[in-house]
Amino acid sequence: MEPNDTTKIPTGLSLYSIAAHRASREVIYSYSTSFGFATRILGNKIRPHVENIYAMVRVADEIVDGSAAQAALIESKIDPEQEILAFETETYRAMELGYSTNLILHAFAQTAREVGIGKDIVEPFFYSMKQDLQEKEHDQESFERYVYGSAEVVGLMCLAVFVSGKSYSTEEKQHLVRGARALGAAFQKVNFLRDLSADFQRLGRSYFPNVNVENFDEATKERLVKDIAQDLETSALSLPLLTKGARRAVTAAQLLFAELNSKIGNTSAENLIDTRIRVNNFRKLWLVAKAYLGAKP
Repeated sequence: MEPNDTTKIPTGLSLYSIAAHRASREVIYSYSTSFGFATRILGNKIRPHVENIYAMVRVADEIVDGSAAQAALIESKIDPEQEILAFETETYRAMELGYSTNLILHAFAQTAREVGIGKDIVEPFFYSMKQDLQEKEHDQESFERYVYGSAEVVGLMCLAVFVSGKSYSTEEKQHLVRGARALGAAFQKVNFLRDLSADFQRLGRSYFPNVNVENFDEATKERLVKDIAQDLETSALSLPLLTKGARRAVTAAQLLFAELNSKIGNTSAENLIDTRIRVNNFRKLWLVAKAYLGAKP
């Protein structure tokens, strides 16, 4: 996707697109070692697209999760709500034109146009991002809508990359969609449980319906861990339909988040509120190696 010596292309759209992807690639490896490790074993043709998707959703998430608010402490004219609205507007414009002065959005637009990511699954994502600035607690309906927009559609975006140019039956496509949505939901729910302290205490948010710092107990934790395990099982059923390159990377992500969910299950509810569960890098590498060698979730 990239020439070895970009100095041979001193300017123009081609070099600009290369720089845009490099900027996106830096985002994933700066923000997430888990996804970074899993993404590295994707095939060369699909890895850049996943990196571009991750960068777009990560920057949007950062806008609503604190970076804009912290910037507003320095410059009072910054408004997180206006920033996410401007980012959303520019995303749609980039998707329409195939170009943006924002490098991250330019890279995302290139991917969206190539693999067929439409506004229909990008809009729900931005709806959920804006909810982070407006809604501090969720009922079951708003929780499901939030998880769909913030995570399940990201799974669908990645799925669009994995199936681009390939033929599947209607039944197989439906199976893949269920798997992608379930995996996205599992990732999001694991992150909710990992970030209980920050969400409860720093951001004042409660994502899980009727769950807050006062009533979070062992039974609640076990119920949520079981729900995540079921999502992971649903997702694993669709893995055989993916090509080898995509399957190994998705399996690696499955193994990493199953490990996190297991560690959450083995941590007391009381400690979970004050501790962010993580898997050390050596263990992550071992799990990714297992996936690369053909292990199943």
